[in-house]
Amino acid sequence: MHKALNDIFPAPPAGLDPAKLDTAHIPNHIAIIMDGNGRWANLRGKSRLMGHKAGIEAVRESIRCASDMGVRYLTIYSFSSENWKRPEDEVKGLMNLFAQTMLAEVKELHKEQVRVMTIGSSEELPKKTRDAFSAAWDMTKNNTGMTLVVAINYGARTEILDATKRLMNQAYDAAVAGQDKKMLSETLNEASFSEQLYTAAIPDPDLLIRTSGEMRVSNFLLWQIAYAEFVCTDVLWPDFDRYELLRSILEFQSRERRFGAL
Repeated sequence: MHKALNDIFPAPPAGLDPAKLDTAHIPNHIAIIMDGNGRWANLRGKSRLMGHKAGIEAVRESIRCASDMGVRYLTIYSFSSENWKRPEDEVKGLMNLFAQTMLAEVKELHKEQVRVMTIGSSEELPKKTRDAFSAAWDMTKNNTGMTLVVAINYGARTEILDATKRLMNQAYDAAVAGQDKKMLSETLNEASFSEQLYTAAIPDPDLLIRTSGEMRVSNFLLWQIAYAEFVCTDVLWPDFDRYELLRSILEFQSRERRFGAL
């Protein structure tokens, strides 16, 4: 824990006791599917982009709270490879919002020793957005605090296909060099396959949170969440605050993780 519980959770709502948190068993890696911005906006008669802007505060609070609790990795699903199908003005607004937010937040994140990285196909992002995330990585890459992983233009099936293609190319190059085919197949295992994923060197999530009451994984970290605990909440993403994060972690801590064992 980087801060005292009373400092992290100064005004808990009735019925929620931060003292029940087991500070010795904070999830090492939390992944979040941030859902409900559009519905939040519709309920208030606002545009979907206004919902996305409202969701930025929830992102900010989740990052600060997770870092203060000692979470080592926080992965947020910002924009899927399927999201390009949304209306053009919404996509353009999102890309501008990503760039503006990253540029506005990176200095404070750097001050707090947060390391910022992205996973996904960055080549397809607008230059302004791509440059903002690249600058954030350059500034924070040597930080030693929590790693914030922003999944942007990300799709797990594409990630797995890309990893397979890299392995096939390696196998071809090795075959051309005269290496034994049996030896090559024997060296392929879960660990060596994971090294080809976008998340190489990042531990698998312990906890996956999804907001807005939906019960699906939406092509997110399909390989990596094999043994993650799932917590789904009806709360729409812009209303997700540090106390909702606390509830999710308390639920996580109430479970017995067996990893396939009896």
